[in-house]
Amino acid sequence: MNAKEMCEPAKKISVQYFALLREQRGCSQETLETNAETPLALYRYLQERHGFRLDPGLLKVAVNDTFVSWETPLNPEDRVVFIPPVAGG
Repeated sequence: MNAKEMCEPAKKISVQYFALLREQRGCSQETLETNAETPLALYRYLQERHGFRLDPGLLKVAVNDTFVSWETPLNPEDRVVFIPPVAGG
């Protein structure tokens, strides 16, 4: 977390997990207070907190039901979904 993030008020963000991330986290969703400014910063924080092993390059990210770039700004009350690759058959 950089100095700017430490000074900014935390945002309440809802996060949903699917497939392997859901298994690693042990639940399908959580709400947290964060200073993360982008989905990438949020995912990096969650990687440290929950031990996620997938690199962000392997995931898709959606905010409020729209696929977005990892650098999209996050706003209070956003709903972020991290979608890992899924094996089909």
